[in-house]
Amino acid sequence: MSFDAWIGREERRFDAVSDGLLTRWCATLDRPFGEAVPQGVHWCLCLPDAPTSGLGEDGHPLRDESPDSFLPPVPLPRRMWASSKVDFLKPLPRDAAIERVSRVVSIKEKTGGSGLLVFVDVEHETRANGIAAVREVQSLVYRAAAPADAPPAPPPPGDGHFDASAWDAVRTLTPSAPLLFRFSALTFNSHRIHYDLPYATGEEGYRGLVVHGPLTATLLLDLARRELGENALAHFAFRGTSPAICGETLHLALRHDGETLALGAFARDGRQVMDASAQVA
Repeated sequence: MSFDAWIGREERRFDAVSDGLLTRWCATLDRPFGEAVPQGVHWCLCLPDAPTSGLGEDGHPLRDESPDSFLPPVPLPRRMWASSKVDFLKPLPRDAAIERVSRVVSIKEKTGGSGLLVFVDVEHETRANGIAAVREVQSLVYRAAAPADAPPAPPPPGDGHFDASAWDAVRTLTPSAPLLFRFSALTFNSHRIHYDLPYATGEEGYRGLVVHGPLTATLLLDLARRELGENALAHFAFRGTSPAICGETLHLALRHDGETLALGAFARDGRQVMDASAQVA
């Protein structure tokens, strides 16, 4: 597969930071509404807006091979947000006019345990009132469909428990279906693995609804806020390592190391579902 024509392709989208969005964000996370715009809200801005008739079977927008399409038409059917590296350059102001400039920076093929994988890295710069506020490199991964007769995947083996003693701060919660629904609404994400249980288990082979990677990342950012206050981070990076499943215990953990933070999300059996790090502003 060659997608050289997509390297360097750009897209611009426009939005605004509204009190309505901030109110819904805070309500979704069960946190108080304050004056500051929380870190992570940029994931709810300048969203893809394909019409419902333009969605594929999985709920993602159909892949368009036209010269005007932004993302490459990778023929592998399953697409996930694998990781991100985020620089928080300045806090987003309330009521700011937002412009996001996105650019495809790399497309790479790899072979993994499940077969061929295609990684697409996209750089996003979110500008508030014309000034760069957030810069992010997001990695998307495309892979083949699960075999039609494959049973839902069991949890990967863990060490049997989560050891909270290795961390300075831990928050434990159980992601619910309403939480997943609200986050899908905030991010205009119609991927069916997050709300359609028969599709998630029968078509994609998960053992339940899948917690969004950026939702887990958002919960880790909120843990940092609880410990350090609003807009405390200059850099945040995360990588999904295993699916987090709706209705299953999730441990969010943070450890201080000077101006660097180690963060992680873990299942009840100790299996890591997200590895993350941050630098304090």
